[in-house]
Amino acid sequence: MPKIFVYNGYRFFYFSNEGNPLEPCHVHVRKGESLAKFWVGETVSLADNIGFSAKELSDLCKVANENKDKIKEAWNEFFKRNSKSK
Repeated sequence: MPKIFVYNGYRFFYFSNEGNPLEPCHVHVRKGESLAKFWVGETVSLADNIGFSAKELSDLCKVANENKDKIKEAWNEFFKRNSKSK
């Protein structure tokens, strides 16, 4: 699970196997037993949530949106590199 960054104990990451065919760019966020998934495109939107409160999700969406270029860069770098090695 490649980590992109950590914010106040929330780990933003993606899985190294994100489906076949590859899903669109997104980021997972975990803290403790809670996990969320956000689609990352022109805007950031919630895809799934297990355990986070509405307030946490609002804050996490804001953080993901503020870091969407960093998220997209890490995603593209990892998956383009790995698709060439297959």
